[in-house]
Order: sequence, then C-alpha cells, then structure tokens
Amino acid sequence: MLFNSIDFIVFFPIVVALFFALPHRLRWMLLLAASYYFYMCWKAEYALLILASTMVDYYAALRMQRSEKHKRFYLGLSLVSNLGMLFGFKYFNFFNESARALFDQFNVFYDVPAFDVLLPVGISFYTFQTLSYTIDVYRGKHEAESHFGIFALYVAFFPQLVAGPIERPSHLIPQFKKKQIFDPALAGSGLRLMLYGLFKKLIVADRLSVYVDTVYAAPDVHSWVTLTVATVFFAVQIYCDFSGYSDIAIGASRVMGYDLMINFRRPYFSKSLAEFWRRWHISLSTWFRDYVYISLGGNRRGYWRHLLNLSAVFLISGLWHGANWTFVVWGAIHGAVLCLSILTRDWRESLPGYQWLSNHQRIHHTLQIITVFTIVNIAWIFFRASNVTEAATIVSRIFTLAGDGFFTGDVAALGHALFAVGLLAGLEAFKEWELGRFGFDWLGQFSIVRSIGCAAAVILILLLGVFDGGQFIYFQF
Repeated sequence: MLFNSIDFIVFFPIVVALFFALPHRLRWMLLLAASYYFYMCWKAEYALLILASTMVDYYAALRMQRSEKHKRFYLGLSLVSNLGMLFGFKYFNFFNESARALFDQFNVFYDVPAFDVLLPVGISFYTFQTLSYTIDVYRGKHEAESHFGIFALYVAFFPQLVAGPIERPSHLIPQFKKKQIFDPALAGSGLRLMLYGLFKKLIVADRLSVYVDTVYAAPDVHSWVTLTVATVFFAVQIYCDFSGYSDIAIGASRVMGYDLMINFRRPYFSKSLAEFWRRWHISLSTWFRDYVYISLGGNRRGYWRHLLNLSAVFLISGLWHGANWTFVVWGAIHGAVLCLSILTRDWRESLPGYQWLSNHQRIHHTLQIITVFTIVNIAWIFFRASNVTEAATIVSRIFTLAGDGFFTGDVAALGHALFAVGLLAGLEAFKEWELGRFGFDWLGQFSIVRSIGCAAAVILILLLGVFDGGQFIYFQF
C-alpha cells in the first residue's frame, strides 16, 4: 500500500478512528494487525520474513538478558539470521554474478544458478531496525522486551515500516506502552506534515522523474547541458521523494500521538559533506555511526584508522542502498571526499584568501554550499545510472561539454516542474534562514497563514499532482 494511493486515504482514517475508540490495552493489537495488512498489500508471503525476524530477535534478546555467559551466541544468532535473509534476498545474485564475471575473465567454469526471487519491500529498513534492538540489548542499553506483541509492533509499525525512519528501541517501544490521548493540535501538526510530504512527492518528485527518466534512459544522445539539468533534477527528485515519505510517516505517527525521529534537515544547505550526512537520512547515518563506525573503533585508534573506518562505513552504506556496483562507487565517492577533506583541512586553511573568506561569512557559506551540492550531484550520477559504464559516460559528457542543444521534453510538464522546484526552494530557504533569524515559525504560530498554506497545497496537488507516479524510490532498498 502506497502513501500516495486511494487505498491509504481510506485505510489511515479508519485505523486512527479505531485506535482512539479502542481501550489502550487493545491498541497494540489493532496497530500490529494494520501494520501487517499494510505490508501484505504488496506481497503477502513476505510478511513471513518479518515474522521470522521478529521471532528470532525476540527469543535472542530474552536469552541474552537471562544468560550473560551466552550473550555472544545469541547476538550471533540474531546477526546471522537477519543478515543472512538480507543477503539471500538482496545480495546473493549480485555477488553471484560478480563472481561469474570474474571467473569468466580467467575462463573458469562457474555454474551457480541465480536466486529467482523478488526483493521484499523495505527489507533493509526493518532488518536494521530489529538489529538495533538486539545489539542494544547485548550492550545493556535496552531491556529485552517481554511483550511479544509490543516488540512485533516495534519491528512492523506501518508508517515507517517500508522506508523508515529507522527507529531505536529506547525511543519507540516505550511510546507503545504509554496511553495516547487524542490531541487536536498534535493531530493537526501531523496532517500538515503529511500534506507537505504529499506536496514533495506528487508535485515535485514525480514531475521531475518524467524528465530524469527520459534523459537517463539514453544518455548518449543528450548534451552535457541536458545531462547536467537532469542530474540536478534527480538531486531534487530523490530528496523530495524520500523526505516526502519520511514527512508522511512522521506526520501519520504524530496524528496517533507517536513521535518518530526527524530524518531530513534540509541537507542541500550543508556547508560540508560531513554536515550533509548529519542532515540527510539521519536515521541511517546515525545507525552506521553507532553500530558500525564506533564498533570498528571510530576515531579512537589513530588518524589513519579513523580514515579507514570512515571509508569502510561509506562503502557499506553504498552497498546497503542497492546490489549494484553503482551504489558502491557512490558510497566510495562520499567516503573519499570526506577523507580528503580531513587530510587537507590544515592545507586549505593556510591558503591565501582563506582568512578573508572566513571574515566574509555570507560569501564563504555560499561557496561552501555550492561546492557540497556539486560534489553530491556528481555522486548522484552513479546512484541514478543503470551501471558504472553509463555513469562514467554521463560524467565524461558533462565535463567535456559534449553535445549541443537542450532537451525540453514536454514543455508544459517542464514548466510545472520548474515552478514546483522554485516554490520548494523558497519554502526550504525560508525555513533554513528566516525562522532561525526571527525566532518564530510563521507557518506554525499564525493559524491564518497555516490555513492559507494548507489550502494552497491542496489546490496545487489537485491541479499539478502526478497521481500515477508509483512507488517511492527507496522502496527498492
């Protein structure tokens, strides 16, 4: 079931109405049943994977808490079970085909068959969410949950089940045990956030996708100008698609009184790549920080080990996003630039003119934002391209200024897209700078402004929204 579907428009109000009508002791049953139904609308059989993961981790966590001597064994059981399922469904064919290509280079016979199965929607997200639970129990940061239903709801909570945010047990599980009272102000805030998420998805992301898909389907025939515009459009598309999903998930949870972690904080205003990752997909970047980077030693084992750990985290992060070498290269670019920025920090600060830039913050920050956005866009080429060769072709054509002319496609659709991007940029810039400067939220504190803004968003969605845009990009991860 998609957030941008008629089914969800019917499903969500029914769940909310029943939720507040039922006694507190029965609400977890409703939410758990609704969550499994929500997921089974894609492919019912794959709900068995969520159930299997839930049962294994519920058992492993209880055993870890009761037996200090065997904690590592039960943590290993959780890791092997969850990562084994993730590998089997998501990565087996990738590594199998990579091995086949390698053996073919040496004329060695290789005949391991492919695993012909569809990738379960959201498997990377709920796998990481349940792993955070068992790892936290192992580390003594969270008590093992004795209520199977509450734990199962933590794993499968429908607003964030398919594409996050990836929650932590200490944040979400206690909320399921607390009785939620309907709060009109909180519900209104949640609905407005859901509306903003739909605006991002239906008006911006899905309109831009038409242009991006057309250009990236045949990069050889397009000029460097067209490819550059399509790449920038994709940067906006993927941000609006993914942050739009997160907004709807957070807003839907807020209507019922639940608080999910913020997943995006206007990342394209970042002044460094490190800041970008503190603003982009925050639930994943903090997950890798807490469970991979720190486990590898973080920055506690020397300068070069710190850089190695950073590189490893971004390579793994790239692979997490998809079973394709394009994602590995995407992660490697981010890791390499971050390491390079650390290595050259002292040198850059000693350059002539650096002090002048530091004294003129507006100019300095603007140049930093442009630089980071450029680097991120170059990396997005590998993320969006079908393969590394195609990505290299696009990069080559852009940097050699190959080809002439500019592809407009459907002029009306392009005009709508540019209008939507401009409106979004204005809203995001206002939130980034003016709110902090004046110390209050125009949209949040003045009801008339809120009402006008919501009415305008509804009208724009009805007039310009793409209602056949399909699923969200991150469902494939």
